[in-house]
Amino acid sequence: QLQLVESGGGLVQPGGSLRLSCSGSGSTLDYYVIGWFRQAPGKEREGVACISSSGRSTNYADSVRGRFTIARDNAANVVSLQMNSLKPEDTAVYYCALDIKAEGDWHRSSCRNGNAAGMDYWGKGTLVTVSS
Repeated sequence: QLQLVESGGGLVQPGGSLRLSCSGSGSTLDYYVIGWFRQAPGKEREGVACISSSGRSTNYADSVRGRFTIARDNAANVVSLQMNSLKPEDTAVYYCALDIKAEGDWHRSSCRNGNAAGMDYWGKGTLVTVSS
């Protein structure tokens, strides 16, 4: 059975960096569009970044573009999120998720619109806290 496990969260000062990883087990991830989402206390879950099955296409929320980078290593079955220049408003639980319905079609994927409700499979999340 497919499992997604996020890791790499923690406490970091403003301006610092963290690298999150999403590891898949039970199935290969390379067929799927994968995204990172986040949810801050009292707020709705929002899209952060998405990557196509090949890794050639990506998109980002305006709030993180230029600071965060999503990447995937299909051989290792891992998707990462490099987060630089972190701000207090980046504090949230970060989740990785698969878009299974899109069947690997980037242009059909809900992830591109940051649509959390359209994603099909989720990890349990990792907490990122940005604070001095």
